[in-house]
Order: sequence, then structure tokens, then C-alpha cells
Amino acid sequence: MRMRNKPWAKGELEACPYYLADPFPIREHLHSLFPKSQPVHLELGCGKGVFLASLAVEHPQINYLGIDIKSLVLASAIRNINAAYEKADRPVDNVLLTPYDISRITNILSPADTVERIYINFCNPWDHPKQFKKRLTHPRQLAQYATFFPKGEIWFKTDDTMLFEHSLRYFEEAGYTLKAVERDLYHSPWLAQNHPTEHELRFVEQGLPIYFCIATKGQQG
Repeated sequence: MRMRNKPWAKGELEACPYYLADPFPIREHLHSLFPKSQPVHLELGCGKGVFLASLAVEHPQINYLGIDIKSLVLASAIRNINAAYEKADRPVDNVLLTPYDISRITNILSPADTVERIYINFCNPWDHPKQFKKRLTHPRQLAQYATFFPKGEIWFKTDDTMLFEHSLRYFEEAGYTLKAVERDLYHSPWLAQNHPTEHELRFVEQGLPIYFCIATKGQQG
């Protein structure tokens, strides 16, 4: 979907101390870019940052990296994140945002840039078989994540039935264990830990089920 021009975006992106217009300096230096040394969680396709803003302000003991291919949408994310931290009367000290194409993510994240959890929320389902390899849960992508994700959890949400069922298979084929599988998140015990995205709230209003799973890798239980 094409985004409307935001005349204010360029200036706010340039002024934001936790926005990295050039993602390449991240490689091999991710952990040192945060003010505090603590575990890093990654959101792929963070969009307008509604999910990330809610999550990061609630968990100051975790550092968060949000990546989206569109720099323009990250301007909206900055506004949402700033608002959440202002409400909590805290500085934004555990978030980094950068624009990049996730299909080439190993260009900016190396084995030294270890993350312990990955969030994938309502990604493009790419529903034609010729497009499956573009999915963020596809085995080709999971193999890339292994570069900087030796063990941990992937938390995945979608409204797309086919993408969800295929993704469960992708995870298992890649050696993940399914810790949680919910085909109606809003009627499950995991809802208490849920942070909704901007799209998710609209889907719920329409009565659509939200599919959710946690896939674990390595020593995670």
C-alpha cells in the first residue's frame, strides 16, 4: 500500500537519536549501539511502531531493534514510541529503528549481533506459490535469521489462515519446537501477554481470528 507523503517526516527522522538512516554500521556493533548492555529482541516489519512502543516501554530490561523497509513509516513509529515513553515519563533508551529490506538482513546483522527473540506480526502473506519464498517465515528466511539467532523464540501473529498453517510447517522443518499454537489468540491464555498492532485491532473489530504461535530454537523451553 502506497503511503501518503509526510512533509514533517524527514526532519523528525533526522532529529531522532534512536533512528539509524544508514543500517550498515549496525553490523558487528548492534549491542554497543544501545545505552545499556542487555538482551536484544527484534521486530521484523515494525510498521508504525504501535506494537513496539507498547512492548518496549513495558520491558526496560530488554533492548529492541525495529526494522521496516519504508523509512517514511518509521517516522510514524517515532511519534508513537515517543508518546508512549512520554506517558511513562521515561527517556527512550532501549529502542533502535532502521530501514532495510528484511530479505537481505544478513547484510546488517552478523553472528556478533545476537538477538534472543524475534517478533513477526502480520507480514505480507505472499499467497501465490511463486511468492512463498518471500514470506518472512519461509525456510529461506529462517536460514538467514540463524546467522544472528542461535537460540530463542519467534513470536508470530497473522490473520491469514494459509500463511499460518504453512508457517507451522516451516518452523518444524527448520528444527523449531512449537511452544504455543493458537488459532484464536483473543480466546486463549496468551492474550494477557499480547501487544496489538495497528492492523490487529481492525481485524479484531471485524470479528476475524488472530493466529498466534511461539516457535522455539535451541535450549528454550
